[in-house]
Amino acid sequence: MTISRSFSAFGFRDYKLFWFGQLISLSGTWMQSVAQGWLVYSLTKSPFYLGMVAAAGSLPILLFTLGGGIAADRFRKRNLLLLTQALSILPALLLGILIDINMAAVWQVALIAAFLGTVNAFDIPARQSFMAELVGKENLTNAVALNSAAFHGARMIGPVIAGIAIANFGLSACFYLNAVSFLAVIVALSRIRTVGEVRISSQGILKDLIEGIQFMRNKPEIYRIIIMIAIFGLLAMPFVTLLPAFAVEVLKTGSAGFGLLVGATGAGALSAALFLALKGDIENKNRFMAVAAFCVSVPLLFFSLSGHFYFSLTILFVIGWGLVSFLATANSFIQLSVPDNLRGRAMSVYTFVFLGTAPIGNSLMGTVADFIGAAHAVSIFALICILVSAVFCVKICKS
Repeated sequence: MTISRSFSAFGFRDYKLFWFGQLISLSGTWMQSVAQGWLVYSLTKSPFYLGMVAAAGSLPILLFTLGGGIAADRFRKRNLLLLTQALSILPALLLGILIDINMAAVWQVALIAAFLGTVNAFDIPARQSFMAELVGKENLTNAVALNSAAFHGARMIGPVIAGIAIANFGLSACFYLNAVSFLAVIVALSRIRTVGEVRISSQGILKDLIEGIQFMRNKPEIYRIIIMIAIFGLLAMPFVTLLPAFAVEVLKTGSAGFGLLVGATGAGALSAALFLALKGDIENKNRFMAVAAFCVSVPLLFFSLSGHFYFSLTILFVIGWGLVSFLATANSFIQLSVPDNLRGRAMSVYTFVFLGTAPIGNSLMGTVADFIGAAHAVSIFALICILVSAVFCVKICKS
């Protein structure tokens, strides 16, 4: 397989513009994510508030993302994305200003996170479903993999820049840089010729929503994947919000160590995305997802038991690889399994179960960690994920 075939999505001008714009913007987003977590922990010294602020940012996705999927099917996706990216600048600027005038409080951070989560509820389904229109179905798996590479490449770049910015310019610099980074994707979108399809017929918002959900529920192969994504969103992903607590309380390192922990997860995720892009396609997606599920749940248990910094970095690399391998493969599997006029709603369901479960998971993880400690909380959640991964594997083998 040639390199050009492996990166076939880059053969499309519009996708290439979109990808590079996203890489810059997402690097800024990860800078803000690291800075926000450090800000909350600095203000409160509490895992509970880390979970609560993360929940505030993801609760709107639970509430509004299915509506976001309908919007992605009804309106020009490029125009919708231009609006969401422009609105995303506001929370970053506001947080930077609040820090500079020494008025930042945890309730303000939570409120701003909730606003950004509302914007993301409409942004994510449109962004995910837009890729098929940029590259076509035959190149969709490659586009999804390269999109994951951009996301997780930024996950490596952003925390490193955040650490340098915090040390040299202060915490607010991360938020200002993030605000500027959104201009890159806005410029890219303005130059894209593809604007996105619009559904001509509509049965009304409620019927449109039910149509999309029923289609996916009646497909057992999709339904199993959706349940597995929900479990990971509920029980596995929330450990990320506790990384500041692990950095300080368990591994005895500071903000630099925290950035490396986030970066290690991103490095594993990036390696998975590049692997999938080079692979081109996965022949047996179900079996691959079963293996990837164990690469998340089992290492997560090891991470919770580790007290050694460099071993923890290695384990986080594996977790990052497993998560992206599972989610990127699931993403392309679902998009290829639904008709074109349902793709926006299919991606809204995907987003709903993956990110929409996060407020519950973050709240639960933060509460449990506050009572029994971050390490013990992650251990319990990891054991449940291992059990569910085993059930998923059995179902896959029987089908």
